[in-house]
Formats: sequence, C-alpha cells, structure tokens
Amino acid sequence: MNPYAKLTFSLSLVLGTTITISSNHWVTAWTGLEINTLAIIPLISKPHHPRAIEAAIKYFLVQAAASTLLLFSSMINAWHTGQWDITQLSHPTSSLLLTTAIAMKLGLVPFHFWFPEVLQGSPLITAMLLSTVMKFPPITILFLTSHSLNPALLTTMAIASAALGGWMGLNQTQIRKILAFSSISHLGWMSIVLIYSPKLTLATFYIYCIMTSAIFLTLNTTKSFKLSTMMTSWTKTPMLNTTLMMTLLSLAGLPPLTGFLPKWLIIQELCKQEMTAPATIIAILSLLSLFFYLRLAYYSTITLPPNPTNLMKQWHANKPTSTLIAALSSMSALLLPLSPMILALI
Repeated sequence: MNPYAKLTFSLSLVLGTTITISSNHWVTAWTGLEINTLAIIPLISKPHHPRAIEAAIKYFLVQAAASTLLLFSSMINAWHTGQWDITQLSHPTSSLLLTTAIAMKLGLVPFHFWFPEVLQGSPLITAMLLSTVMKFPPITILFLTSHSLNPALLTTMAIASAALGGWMGLNQTQIRKILAFSSISHLGWMSIVLIYSPKLTLATFYIYCIMTSAIFLTLNTTKSFKLSTMMTSWTKTPMLNTTLMMTLLSLAGLPPLTGFLPKWLIIQELCKQEMTAPATIIAILSLLSLFFYLRLAYYSTITLPPNPTNLMKQWHANKPTSTLIAALSSMSALLLPLSPMILALI
C-alpha cells in the first residue's frame, strides 16, 4: 500500500476514535464511528485476496446497519425528550436499540457471526486494530449511557458471549479465529459489570488491549497463522515464544499474571451487587476458553505435539527485536502487583 494512503487511513482512524470518545452529541459520535468504519475497510481489503474482500464487505454491511440503528435510537430519544446529549438517553425503546447497535459493533452474542470471519480474512496488524482500537468508541458510548441500559439484557448477552466465545473456540485451528472467539468471551466479562462499575469495564478493556496487542504483534513477527505453523515457530525465536506463552496464560486469566486482575475484580463487584449466580456461571464458562489458551501455549512453547507436521523447521532466523512487543509482553505478565493502585484508580 502507498505510504501516503496508509498514513491517511491511520490518521482517519485516530480522528474517528477521538471524535467519538470526546463528543457529547449523538450526531458527532455517529460521525466518528462512520469515519472509523471507512478508514479500516481499505486496511482489511489490502491483500487483494477474495477472503479479504469478503471480510471487508461483511464488515461494511454490519457496521452500516449498526450505525443506522444507533442513529435511529438517538432520533427516537430526541423525538420524545428533546435531548441530543449522549448521557440523557432515557427512552426505553432508544435504550434497547442502542444496546442492539453497540452489540453489533462489538460482536456480542447474538450479533457475533461477522467477527471471526472478518478477523480471519484480515492481515494480522489489521486484525489487532479490529480487536482493540475499533472497539474503543462503542465501549465509550456504553460507558456514557451505562446508567440507562437494561441490566437483565446486558447480563444475558454477557453470559451468552462468554459461553459461545469459549465453546466455539475449542474446535478451531486458525489462530485469528481463536483470538476472535477469545475477544467475544472477554466482551462478555466487560458487559456483565458495565452497569455496576463502568470504570472497571474500561480498566478490563485496557488490560485486554495490552495482552491482545502483544499476542498479535508476536504472531506477526513469527508469521504464525494456524496451529501447525505455531508448532515450529519456537525454533525461530525461542525467547519470543516463551513470552507469547506467558501472555496467552495471562489472557486466560491465570494468577499471578495480569489477566487474573480484571476477572478477580469483576467477580468481586458482582458478589457485592448480590449477583452471585451470574458470577459463578461466567467464572465456570471461562474454563472453556482456558482450554484453547492452554492448547495455544502448549503448541507455541512447551513441546511439539505427537502428530506429525509437514512444515520445515526454520533455524536461526535473525528477527529484529521489538521494544513494543517487549513492553506489552512485560505488562501482560507483571501488572498484578500494581492491583492496589488500579483499585484506587477505579
């Protein structure tokens, strides 16, 4: 891709995200979301492969439908209340339509079908942007309207997302699809606590972004796209694969790694709100996703599986060291001792 075109699309992504997260009017928030959508589509379709073109079309159709629903929701609210302010969402129909629109944009169950397919058809760096940066504006809108959303609906969608994200990831061999279902599962954890502690949802999202970015950048360095290529990547960069294993276990939420912190705080907050049953259910459902995280960690580092592979082992490949991967991997594994400070910020 032309460097000037790439710069234009990157700046448009930053601009769209900034407009949405800093706006208090529904139309400006919608404008920012549309700029984001139009900026990411050329990056998805960049490889000029039929699967990439298909992913770009699917992404455009879903995001256009979600943006239309969001605009429709804000217009109904303005019609009944005379308010265009994002925080003044009080009409029940508007609240329901907004929840549906944001669920479509994020990929929450039952509007999750597009997300694994789009991620599978995108390059690794674009897939990282779709999993992290592109989810920030919709989560910000949920943060601003959290006081007027329906708790029962969000809890149901959250538990369904955690269940489906874990269940559908079990049988996958494509790493991008596994990380897509991992994202759906984590969105379930963020959604279930949104109404009771919006700041905790944002903190969970930030920690998730750190861990996911570290994984995608590591996979991009080792050029691992599926489990069979991951089985031989340890011969190229053994230390990088070791940090990848730690980051995957952190994403699974195992103590004493960083990923344990948000799950611990979310379960604690749900128990405070006398929601012990949903907390127990979502904690048990996280064991499903733990299985495929452990499988990824096993394939990447611990040992080669007993089944044969047709791929050649590549020895002593000189890969450039990346400070960004080192920083993100370190934060993915070592932030748990800072939990008192994070608790104070929340």
